[in-house]
Amino acid sequence: MTNLRQKFIEFSVKSGVIKFGSFITKAGRESPYFFNAGLFSDGENLGKLANFYADTLINSGIEFDMLFGPAYKGITLASATAVALAARGRNVSFAYNRKEAKDHGEGGTVVGAKLAGKIVIIDDVISAGTSVRESVELIYAAGATPCAVLIALDRMERSGKDDALSSLSAVQEISKLYEMPVVSIGNLDDLFDYLSVDKDIQMIEHKAAVSAYRSKYGIANLI
Repeated sequence: MTNLRQKFIEFSVKSGVIKFGSFITKAGRESPYFFNAGLFSDGENLGKLANFYADTLINSGIEFDMLFGPAYKGITLASATAVALAARGRNVSFAYNRKEAKDHGEGGTVVGAKLAGKIVIIDDVISAGTSVRESVELIYAAGATPCAVLIALDRMERSGKDDALSSLSAVQEISKLYEMPVVSIGNLDDLFDYLSVDKDIQMIEHKAAVSAYRSKYGIANLI
C-alpha cells in the first residue's frame, strides 16, 4: 500500500466516512463496513478528498482533457477535483449531468464545459455501474471519448447474487466492457492492511469481520 493510499484510508476512517458495523449494500449483502462519500460534507474534508483525487489522477499517468461528474455525488467530486488540479498547475474544464433534461434556458442534460476530447469520469464507488454507463453514453453521444474512471474506493467484491456470483467485480466489468482503466484512490485490500496495523481491540474485531466478508465475496481469493 502506497503512502497516498494509506493516508486516504486513515483519513476516511477517522472522518467517519468509512464506518464499521452491519450495513446492507445495493446488492442486498450484509457488509461489515460502509463507505459514504456524502459525509465529506464540509469544506476542509472536501478539499482534502479533492487532493487525493487529483494526486491519484496525476500519478496514474492517464492522458485526459477534462472531467465529468455523474449526478449526484459526482458533481461535487468532479468540480472539487478540478479545483485541486488547478492548484497543481493543471487547469482543466469539467461538466456534469442532470437527472432530468432542462426544458428552459439552455436546455439539455449536461451542465458546464462542452464535452470534448478525452474525459475522466469521477465518482465515489462503483456498485452496479449504472452511473458510469449513463456517463459513457452521454460522452460518446457528444462526440468525446471516455478515457478512464476515477473512484474513491474499490470494494473489490464479486458482482451478482449469492447464488450466481460473477467471476469479476463491478469495477472489473466496467473496465472490460469499455476497455478503459478504472483507478481507485484506495481499495478493500488497503482497508484490510489498515485494520491489520491497528491493535485496538475494536479494530481487531472489525478486521475479522472484514476478512470473513472478503473471503466470501472478494475477488482477491480468485487470483
